[in-house]
Amino acid sequence: MNKRVNTILFILAATILNIIVMTLLFLILMVLFARFIAPALPPGANQIILLVIFVASVVLTYFLYHRLMRWMTTKYPLEEYLSPLFGKKK
Repeated sequence: MNKRVNTILFILAATILNIIVMTLLFLILMVLFARFIAPALPPGANQIILLVIFVASVVLTYFLYHRLMRWMTTKYPLEEYLSPLFGKKK
């Protein structure tokens, strides 16, 4: 496989991992909210909290993904296996 195929596969795998992590974080936050906070709030506030939980899961996923990519680039030489996404065309 060449660098371009490796880059495409890496991006696809990273996207799938990102979606899985975001879904898991959203479900964990929803369960925690439903178990501990939701019984004490009026029903109208639950919609706002649902939006806050969704935004929090997206932000936490970005933070975790950023940390994981930083760790991977220090541990493994990805430049040898992946082509740059926005390089000059020959």
